[in-house]
Amino acid sequence: MLSDLPRKNCWSIAEWAGEASSDGVQHLLGRATWDADRVRGDVREYVLEHLGDEDAVLVVDETGDVKKGTHTVGVQRQYAGTAGRIENPQVAVYLVYAGLRGHAAVDWELYIPRSRTCDPDRCRAAGPGEDTVFATKPALAARVIGRLSTPGTA
Repeated sequence: MLSDLPRKNCWSIAEWAGEASSDGVQHLLGRATWDADRVRGDVREYVLEHLGDEDAVLVVDETGDVKKGTHTVGVQRQYAGTAGRIENPQVAVYLVYAGLRGHAAVDWELYIPRSRTCDPDRCRAAGPGEDTVFATKPALAARVIGRLSTPGTA
């Protein structure tokens, strides 16, 4: 995923990695069980070790992925910058580490609108759980920056 391949799909990544088929990459990206907190920590460690730079900056941005329907966690009618208008997106706040040696996305938090966190049944059905509490996008940004700044946190 960090290669300079012009197009990244299961076949091109597998070929680049020296694999005879794309089966392993397809499993990894489509069916493998991931522990998001552990992956996030591994990515953070890799980036700091290989891209570490005293003059690096952190870039925080939100992006919305337009979805069909209303069952995906966090989806509701709201502004989606990627579409340039009000749509039905799932929005996340991302943290990117950028330095002279390169840049990489190192963390993210899904934005769950207040209308969703006020409905425990809907939260439970969509995935985040009925104990999910509302957090503003600036609060989510502070959370991802705090995790990068505090080694050992997920």
